[in-house]
Amino acid sequence: MRWNLPNSLTLLRLLAAPGVAVMFLYFARPWADWFALVLFLVAAITDYFDGYLARLWRQESRIGAMMDPIADKAMVVIALLVITGYSGMDPWLILPATIILFREVFVSGLREYLGNTSRLLAVTKLAKWKTTAQMIAISTLFAALGLEYVREQALARNNALISEMTDAGIDADINMLSLANVSGEVVWAIGLLLIWVAALLTAITGWDYLRKALPHLKDGSE
Repeated sequence: MRWNLPNSLTLLRLLAAPGVAVMFLYFARPWADWFALVLFLVAAITDYFDGYLARLWRQESRIGAMMDPIADKAMVVIALLVITGYSGMDPWLILPATIILFREVFVSGLREYLGNTSRLLAVTKLAKWKTTAQMIAISTLFAALGLEYVREQALARNNALISEMTDAGIDADINMLSLANVSGEVVWAIGLLLIWVAALLTAITGWDYLRKALPHLKDGSE
């Protein structure tokens, strides 16, 4: 096996998946949010270039074909777990995240069970759009987490300042700090809309794979 640039990019994307969670272990927020966002975006971009370069340079390989879907799923699963945890378990996020996680595990199980016939479950164009939608939605949600944390911290400082001024007998009728006006609520709403779109595409592609696999799941089928 010759190790080439496309395979190296795929490997880096696979390593970046747990790196997203590690950002929150070694950096304080909101820096952890921004670093996780940048790492996730860079990894998502390599998802396009590794396949493109492999086809362009005719360097497609079995190990690359094996690592590519694993890297994609690892990125999505780990990122969704991190976002769900730091979002305060937003119910509007939990359901689409559950759909996405269930589908990814289910389809992976189908491919493993079918073995040599798993070529019937080759990645479709709609599945590629599904992955793109997931990456965009998750990036938006990471950005929203960072913006909302900044807003909360700014509001806390502003409220403390108002309290100190009131205690000192100073008119506390002041405007919010400009930084506090940077709200992640709108970005979060956009991210939720995108993750629901991604969940819908995920469910559709999951059903498509199941429909293709059903004839091979019957007793007596080869």
